[in-house]
Amino acid sequence: MPNPPEKIPAIGLGEFQKKIEAIYGAKDQARGLEGTYLWFAEEVGELTRALRRDNQENLEEEFADTLAWLVTLASMRGVDMEVAVERKYGSGCSVCRRTPCLCTE
Repeated sequence: MPNPPEKIPAIGLGEFQKKIEAIYGAKDQARGLEGTYLWFAEEVGELTRALRRDNQENLEEEFADTLAWLVTLASMRGVDMEVAVERKYGSGCSVCRRTPCLCTE
């Protein structure tokens, strides 16, 4: 009988942003905002390819990479993603303020 998959503890968005800053912050600052944005854009392209191929393992990797580059950009501009997300979506839809969204597009 195969072993069950390993349970990996979840990490919050704020904690993730701090972890990425600790791991890559110095390199990101040296690269600059423009260079870092180009890496982010490349990662979005890789995510697009993974979505088209529908390979779960690759999807997880590319979603994680894309999020890492996104929080890097936020950190470089002094944006706390946890606060930004709460301000924008904490009350539901950013337009109608409902959950689920009742906007008609």
